[in-house]
Amino acid sequence: MKKMKYTICLILSFIFISSIYNFNVNAEGNGINVDAKSALLMEPLTGKVIFEKNSHEKFAPASVTKIMTMLLTMEAVDSGKIKLSDKVTVSENAKKMGGSSMILDTGEVRTVEELLKGIAIASGNDAAVAMAEYLGGTEESFVNLMNQKAQSLGMKDTSFKNCTGLSAPGHLSSAYDISIMSRELLKHPIILKYSGTYMETISEGRKTPIELVNHNKLVRFFKGCDGLKTGFTDEAKYCISATATRDGIRMLAIIMGAPSYKVRNSDASMLMNYGFSKYETKKVIEKGTEVEKINLDKYTEKFIIAKAAEDISATIEKGSNNKIIKKCVINLDKNKKEFNKGDIIGYCEIYLDKEVIGKVPLYSDRDFKKAGMLNNFKIYIKKMFDNSI
Repeated sequence: MKKMKYTICLILSFIFISSIYNFNVNAEGNGINVDAKSALLMEPLTGKVIFEKNSHEKFAPASVTKIMTMLLTMEAVDSGKIKLSDKVTVSENAKKMGGSSMILDTGEVRTVEELLKGIAIASGNDAAVAMAEYLGGTEESFVNLMNQKAQSLGMKDTSFKNCTGLSAPGHLSSAYDISIMSRELLKHPIILKYSGTYMETISEGRKTPIELVNHNKLVRFFKGCDGLKTGFTDEAKYCISATATRDGIRMLAIIMGAPSYKVRNSDASMLMNYGFSKYETKKVIEKGTEVEKINLDKYTEKFIIAKAAEDISATIEKGSNNKIIKKCVINLDKNKKEFNKGDIIGYCEIYLDKEVIGKVPLYSDRDFKKAGMLNNFKIYIKKMFDNSI
């Protein structure tokens, strides 16, 4: 009798686990049941949308807004306009921001990097406003920059009214638009150093250290999660732009309007697991591989071989017939007559279904000299006489 009960329990457990597995990875959305009002799953390297639900419906985005705040900050850093070490003085306006906070004081001086940590980890509204004022002069001017950037990225469902995500009339976005700005932010990978941190302490220049704890619990509990941003207001409910990487594959899941943080995290986890089950990484070019033969001139048979300076891989759908195309561009410096083995002489672009997914530098496999005009003319005359004989 006991053995029968044990067997029945095992069978029921197997059925239960199987149903969960199928629920998470069934094909083409039929097995995906997102409880949030809106959702989107994207493979960010190509921008391919894998799953969506009401992805263009406009909702309040809450603190997910700060993805744009961080994006403009990272663009300013990477362009050299500002540095991570720059000192920013906190204004009274920044200090008095409600909601999530770094607990900054008026007149306190913090670096750009510390403010980025405050935004990415603790969702500090005070840090976001301090950063906005540093870049735009005023929060209002910075919000104009946010809307200009949104327009340039093709975010047609979005209108920003502030840099924090605090509720405001007309402050709206969509899961699709959030995926666009999230994908753009991922082009600045240093941000993942901050958004993927669970806990951080900032103590320099303070009697009481600032303790930052990440609002995105997935960075601790979901394998490979390293960002990007959560959000919550009474109007928006629970939102997230979550990203994770496994085996060289990155997934990006957007959730808007979830009824609780548990549902938000569950929906995002389910979508990313589904994405990981559908995609794989394929090495397209291996470092040192011969990529292209390049004739040095039209009159001789002299040539060099362009080789790949590094590995490059592509993320593709399992079982698909995705067409990977290589296009090489050779740029030989016009002012340079001699080239050494190992010199970079161009690059090779990798296309997946007509979209660029990667670029690898090419180097020469040997030393060579470019033939001068006079030398080419001599070879041309010689070949002309040889052909006439």
